[in-house]
Amino acid sequence: MNNTIIKFGYPSTLIKEYKYWVVLLREKQITIGSLVIICKEEKKSVSTISSAAFSELQNVFVFVEKLLKNEFNADKINYLTLMMIDPHVHTHVIPRYSSLLKFNSKDYLDANWPAPPIINKYISLSNEDFVSLLERIKYAI
Repeated sequence: MNNTIIKFGYPSTLIKEYKYWVVLLREKQITIGSLVIICKEEKKSVSTISSAAFSELQNVFVFVEKLLKNEFNADKINYLTLMMIDPHVHTHVIPRYSSLLKFNSKDYLDANWPAPPIINKYISLSNEDFVSLLERIKYAI
């Protein structure tokens, strides 16, 4: 596994693993259900990943969108492929909500809806709520 995968908490944040990709729950949640999809290849540019990895990525996107829409009724899903700090190919997945979302008896608002997400502003989740979120998503599969 490359350093970007490890930095995002693998294996403890693992939601699903593919041949070329991992889907991890972001420890720093932008909105409830924020994920990161990371390529296992040692590539630092999207244009250099293998054809097989590109092909598999479609299945990853289908899985992620179905998961977030079914579990949290996400209105939109934003994908950000930045690779500014963490060099390996990865995409941040930010589910977007037009109305208040209730999770573990707490209310969460997508504060920047409908504008682009603010990716360095995180919602406050207790460790207990994070673990609960991880388990909910894992068991939804």
